[in-house]
Amino acid sequence: MSNLATVPKNGSLANRNSNQNFPTLSNWLDDIFNRDLPSVFTSNFNTGITLPKVNIKETADAFMVEMAVPGLKKSDFQLDLDNQVLSISTETKEENEHKEENYTRREFGYSSFKRTFNLPESVNDEKINANYENGILSILLPKKEEAKQKPARSIKIS
Repeated sequence: MSNLATVPKNGSLANRNSNQNFPTLSNWLDDIFNRDLPSVFTSNFNTGITLPKVNIKETADAFMVEMAVPGLKKSDFQLDLDNQVLSISTETKEENEHKEENYTRREFGYSSFKRTFNLPESVNDEKINANYENGILSILLPKKEEAKQKPARSIKIS
């Protein structure tokens, strides 16, 4: 069973049932999403830049990052992991030229983005897996064995 986490604007998502030895999804999400975006991303003159929307889900075994990026090919993406920081970027260039008798029209297109995420220490970075299908980039971030939630159990009183 997976939970979709929502981050309140001024609150915390403290999970009291999580393993205290590892950062929780709540701390991770608070760190990522409670930062203000630089004004360059929110100003009116820069409407050509769009950052893809991201969903992050946590299960007992893994985190799942889903990013909506339609119209690209999987070869357009660059995924890097450096010192527990996952970077997702793309850069596409397009050039069209139309020639007729008296004129030539050339059009250039360029788009790019880069999103970075600080991964919790509980992620097993050796087993990260990515898939791109139907405009959705899905990245599976499995947890280390010691970080996985253990099922609830009853304790017999003797």
